[in-house]
Amino acid sequence: MRKNSRPQLIEFKGTTVPVVTVTLRSLNVEDLAHTATDLFGDSDFFDGDAALLELAHAGDADDADWGALRTVFARHGLHLIGVRGGSDALRATAAAAGLPAFAALERPGRSAAEAAPPPTEPAAPPEPAPAPPPQAAAAPTAPPAAEAVPTLVVTRPLRSGQQVYARGGDLVVLAAVNPGAEVIADGSIHIYAPLRGRALAGARGQHDARIFTTHFAAELVSVGGVYRTFEGGVPAALAGKPVQVQLDEKGEAGGSTLAIDVMTID
Repeated sequence: MRKNSRPQLIEFKGTTVPVVTVTLRSLNVEDLAHTATDLFGDSDFFDGDAALLELAHAGDADDADWGALRTVFARHGLHLIGVRGGSDALRATAAAAGLPAFAALERPGRSAAEAAPPPTEPAAPPEPAPAPPPQAAAAPTAPPAAEAVPTLVVTRPLRSGQQVYARGGDLVVLAAVNPGAEVIADGSIHIYAPLRGRALAGARGQHDARIFTTHFAAELVSVGGVYRTFEGGVPAALAGKPVQVQLDEKGEAGGSTLAIDVMTID
């Protein structure tokens, strides 16, 4: 006799969801709005990505205008789902506004006594076994090839107002990035032409990303969310030079800064 099966209405599965971590060094809504606009213009850059606010460096405030912060980041495509770090009082006000606190997952370690195997009584040495006949060594197995990371190549000049985004990989630009234009990559950016606009590498937090250009005259550069603007012009020591831009994790006050170095090209 056939038995009718009823589908399970609730099913639980473990999964990993990508979340963008946004480190705040201020809770001033107006300042954060200006900074976000400097970085992303008026674009819906993040396309609805989930985001977590890191509050460990946000100062000593016990409250914030969480609704306004949600609006600021929503303009650029980020959906805030919670907070991390900061004081207990600050996390409590965030939770009351619908932003629960998350903690970094740390795997508990074992003590040396727990990790060590129990001692055993010494056993008598076994009788030596006859030596096996020599065998040919097996050929080493080649490791599986890593999945290729897509690289976006741009061959045309970019005019003011144009934006190119290499989602998930590196960006190579073979023509000028003019003032008002913007190039963005989740990986590194290589510009074999003048950079006169804005370049943002490591857009999703990849701290080892870099920016390379053969002619530096940028309006703004950013790596891993740390940015520098040049409203008063590029310093003379860097202007028109081939440079690389990378993140310096040992910046002032323990924070991250950008290192911009002139490259020697033979």
